[in-house]
Amino acid sequence: MDRNIRTIDDVMTLLDGLFAPEADRWTEAGAEWWDGFYADRGKPVPFFVGKPDESLVSSVERGLVPAGGRALDLGCGPGRNTLYLASLGYEVDAVDLSAGAIRWAEERVREAGAEGVRFVCGDVFAAALEGPYDLVYDSGCFHHLPPHRRVGYLALLDRVLAPGGHFALTTFAAGEGGMGAELSDAEFYRRGKLEGGLAYTDDSLRAIFADLTEVEVRRMRDEPADSPVFGESFLWTGLFRRPA
Repeated sequence: MDRNIRTIDDVMTLLDGLFAPEADRWTEAGAEWWDGFYADRGKPVPFFVGKPDESLVSSVERGLVPAGGRALDLGCGPGRNTLYLASLGYEVDAVDLSAGAIRWAEERVREAGAEGVRFVCGDVFAAALEGPYDLVYDSGCFHHLPPHRRVGYLALLDRVLAPGGHFALTTFAAGEGGMGAELSDAEFYRRGKLEGGLAYTDDSLRAIFADLTEVEVRRMRDEPADSPVFGESFLWTGLFRRPA
């Protein structure tokens, strides 16, 4: 008989364990799954392309975020947004659970001759991340977190985002043309799996990040294959600012 719940970490571990092992893609246990996912670089995965998010580029070009400073790329994958931020003069810390993704991203950075990038392989909640960051960017990490892990995600933002700094994300959109599972938080625990990722409404994103000031929340624009930027309308893009 287990009676070993004493801390918040104990509660989080217990809730993590309610999901099937193959659904555990947000902690170290999921690293093997992601390494397999990134092993075949030629498969038709939209975000394998070597170009940045249209929303990130648009925010920079419109002056909504500064073109330089310190940036944190959460769930950096093959490093396409990391490379863009480095090209702007950002000093970038890029973290991902998958060693395979990190290797791919490192290759891209070397080929581009980019500087000022530090890669961290590991769980975003356990990684040694030293803020403050002027920009925290998340393209596709947030929607793979189970509901209880939002607590740690918000705590991470609170810890590392600089006063006046910006937080931007892309995440699965609920509703027509969206992607991801449109289930209640409780239903994910009943099923014991995340169904490929959680879908969010624009209002739910505003509520979750209510401690930040909204700059923009919109659907990502579709971009053609020959576009220099990545864009898929099944995603929300959000940009928020921390009060100074």
